[in-house]
Parts: sequence; structure tokens; C-alpha cells
Amino acid sequence: MPAVCVFCASSQQIDERYLELAAEVGTAIAERGWDLVSGAGSISMMGALARAARSAGGHTIGVIPDALVQREVADHESDEFLVTRDMRQRKGLMDERSDAFLALPGGIGTLEELVEAWTARSLNMHHKPVVVLDPWGDYDHLHALLDHWQERGFVRSEAVAHVHWALDITDALDAIDRAWHDSVVE
Repeated sequence: MPAVCVFCASSQQIDERYLELAAEVGTAIAERGWDLVSGAGSISMMGALARAARSAGGHTIGVIPDALVQREVADHESDEFLVTRDMRQRKGLMDERSDAFLALPGGIGTLEELVEAWTARSLNMHHKPVVVLDPWGDYDHLHALLDHWQERGFVRSEAVAHVHWALDITDALDAIDRAWHDSVVE
């Protein structure tokens, strides 16, 4: 069964609409019969995402560093609850357990995870789809920065093309599905 790794916020200072988006994504992933890989947080978007996936019958794989378990923010309800020694090991295990990456709005942790998955894809270190779901323009400044870097020659257009930018959940998940289908056909 395909597994989608979702990067999203753990901040509790965000607007309710982000929690609703995360819950809708979790439900949609489960309804497609896909597994969810997440950072195993029980709060904010991470918690809403995993709870919704499980409520819709989905299988959740939570990967969290020990230091965050100690802060009592861990999603102990994950179907598979994996504890790592640090953030680097966490990202490696999330990558290993995933067939695709989906970034929702988030902070610096989300950005860092997205950029790492994207960089590895652009260097052909993996061929997994990388998708950004951005219904409210939270990544607009990143788009502007990428345009600037392309103009200056720091980023190739091929690298930018390795990410699919989606405005709604259906488009985001369909992009993942198409990429999986295309890789099976090849």
C-alpha cells in the first residue's frame, strides 16, 4: 500500500482553518487507501492530520525523536509509533517509509523537510513525487525567492519542476497518484 509522508505545522498559534485542512487531508489519504507517514505529533496540524486519517480507517506511521516524546507531544495512538534518537534519523526513517511527500503550510521545520525531499528529488536520489498544497498562498514568498534564484542562476528550472504546486486537496493527491501510475508504467 502506498505511503504518503505529510509535512505540516506543530504550532498551536495558527488559525483553525489550517487544522481543518490537515484533517481533510488525513481523511482523503485514508479514503484512497494510502498509509500516512507523519512526524507523530499529537498537537496542531500534525495531530489533526493523523486523528482524521485513523477516524477514516487509515493506517498511520508516526516517527518522532525521543526529545519530542519527552515533551509529551507524541501521537501515541499511531498505528506504528517509531521513536528515533534525533531529527536527522527521524527524516531518514520518514523518507524510507514513504512513497511520496506532501507539504502543507507550516513553519521552518516544514520548510526544511520539504526542501530536503525536493533537493533529493532534483538530484535524482529518489523519484518520489513531491507536492505542496498551498490553498491560501502561504508559500508565495518561496515562489518569489525561487524566481529570484532562477534569474541569478542558482536554481535550474528542472529542479523547480520537480515539485507540483496544488491549490486543493484533490489536485494534490491526484498529482501523487499520477506520479505513482507513471512510475509503474515506465
